[in-house]
Amino acid sequence: MPPPRRAEQRSRSTVRIPRRTARRAVAAAATLAVVLPLSACGGGSGAGGAADASGKVEGSITFQTWNLQANFKPYFTGLIAEFEKKYPGTEVKWIDQPAEGYADKLSADAAGGTLPDVVNVSPDLLAPLAKAGLALDLDKAAAEYRKEYLPGAWAGHGIPGLEGTYAFPWYLNTGPLFYNKRLFEEAGLDAEKPPTTYDELFAQSLRIAEKSDGKIATLANIPTIEDFGRYGVQLMNDEGTAFTFNDAKGVELLTRYKELYDAKALDPQALTATPESAGKKFLTQAVAMNPGSALDLEKFKKDAPTLYENIGITEQISSTGKDNMYVMGVMVNARTERTPAAVAFAHFVTDARHQMEFAKQVAIFPSTAGSLDDPYFTEEDGTDGTRVRIAAAKSLKTAVNYTPVLMSDQMKTELRNAVARALQGRESPKEALDNAVKACDRLLKQS
Repeated sequence: MPPPRRAEQRSRSTVRIPRRTARRAVAAAATLAVVLPLSACGGGSGAGGAADASGKVEGSITFQTWNLQANFKPYFTGLIAEFEKKYPGTEVKWIDQPAEGYADKLSADAAGGTLPDVVNVSPDLLAPLAKAGLALDLDKAAAEYRKEYLPGAWAGHGIPGLEGTYAFPWYLNTGPLFYNKRLFEEAGLDAEKPPTTYDELFAQSLRIAEKSDGKIATLANIPTIEDFGRYGVQLMNDEGTAFTFNDAKGVELLTRYKELYDAKALDPQALTATPESAGKKFLTQAVAMNPGSALDLEKFKKDAPTLYENIGITEQISSTGKDNMYVMGVMVNARTERTPAAVAFAHFVTDARHQMEFAKQVAIFPSTAGSLDDPYFTEEDGTDGTRVRIAAAKSLKTAVNYTPVLMSDQMKTELRNAVARALQGRESPKEALDNAVKACDRLLKQS
């Protein structure tokens, strides 16, 4: 599960929250939104996701996960057996799909009327399904469960332009910032007081670049949509019909990044950086700060002991008072013929007890209210993994998903290209963001 701007290899102890879906996700969304008639899913429960979830929990339902079976089969088979025991007369058929092409698979199933009853989705994959009337509105069908989840996680499955919530929040992730205490000290900064505001971040970044004669940058990444969100920029209008990240605060943020770039406080290779290349820059102590995870901390200890000796850990920087979270959800098909069973199972998968069990097996965080106060997320045991886990869990209590659910990979590329043009001086920050908004709005209308 990648924390901010890090994509780790899947292992037995990690699970991925994709920041980007399959390359053809935009086409899949367009197919769902444009050519999929609501009648394609046939039979089932009422239009517009207003199905009745009351009634006896019984019958056979299908549950689809996203590339989880290989590493977590015992957990899910045990969970399903427990549910079937709790509700005699139910049967859950588990389907697991590979990561590659998942968006296209959802699109094909939705168009063909074979969408499973309960589906593992990320917010960007949920949006076209909800717009097509295929995702059950939980604010209508299961409102009594809302209080069980963190407000930011529940809100993460709302869709701009639609009223309601269309998936149960499942597991979350985030990550702290790592910083190199030695590089801060060499610039005459207090290594025990890392930046906590954007003003401090930009001032200290310029100081480090100046003191190192431009040899040490503080950051290795250009700003993404999440950074604009953390800075306090309104990213879209309330109706979800237009992007607005070219407002005054958006221009201000990009202008400040331009100052960093010109002073070499932003790594010169940031324009083409990948999460992996940015991580390597930090590993080799060429940059002073980088987002990361417990997996990174273990890597530093093994591969870069001199860096590890000087590692500092601090929270994400935000002007809103809320950190960024990545959230995964469990959607109920609005056309299922077994609505009570499907809702009961989706809630069962995501309730507090089962999320805690899952979190103790893998590097994720529960989305349920109160779970992050568990000693597992609050008490130090002297290990690196626990240090990072506690820091991340603290921030998740009030975190939100800043990435607009309607923003596709192609739209993110438009923003990235616009940022690059501004940093290179080919366009002013205002002009670059205006052009990016125009391009994203055009793509939004097409989808």
